[in-house]
Amino acid sequence: MNQESLGSIFLGACLVNNFVLAYFLGICPFLGVSGKLATATRMGAAVTFVMLVSSVCAYGIHALLEAVGAPFLQLIAFIAVIASTVQLVEMFIKKTSPALFRALGIFLPLITTNCAILGLALFQTNKGYGFVQSLVYALGAGLGFTLALVLMAGLREKLELAETPDVVKGTALTLLVAGILSIAFMGFAGMGS
Repeated sequence: MNQESLGSIFLGACLVNNFVLAYFLGICPFLGVSGKLATATRMGAAVTFVMLVSSVCAYGIHALLEAVGAPFLQLIAFIAVIASTVQLVEMFIKKTSPALFRALGIFLPLITTNCAILGLALFQTNKGYGFVQSLVYALGAGLGFTLALVLMAGLREKLELAETPDVVKGTALTLLVAGILSIAFMGFAGMGS
């Protein structure tokens, strides 16, 4: 078991090694859903929930596969659990908030193929985290993902109101802002150690 403190794990996953802005995992929903603040917040909450459930399942699956001597099945098992969790979240959102379901569009089922969630399961396993550490890591990663989405959505909403040259409108401006956010998050690099 890893002896890292829970605060250090949380800060590391949320700020220092932010999955979107430092590892560049989960870029598809980051760029696709960050147009409106309300949608970005809800997508972040959905991803955080899937990360927490996937983290718990990944911890159990890893322990089970190690016990039976079949760690080579780990990747397939993780993908199956993530896909199942996303299906449950999708059905829940469709029932409780059809407007949010329509707003998230294709990006909700794409949580299944979101590399940040699979990365979370693989990273926590490789780091040798215990159960509580895995939960804290997943919570930090989910909140960091949400933070990145919300920051980007807020900036994009403000930029819609700003006068910008035609050369940088649309995708070019979005990628430029994402790069600047990523550079800004590099400032947290000394905090985790």
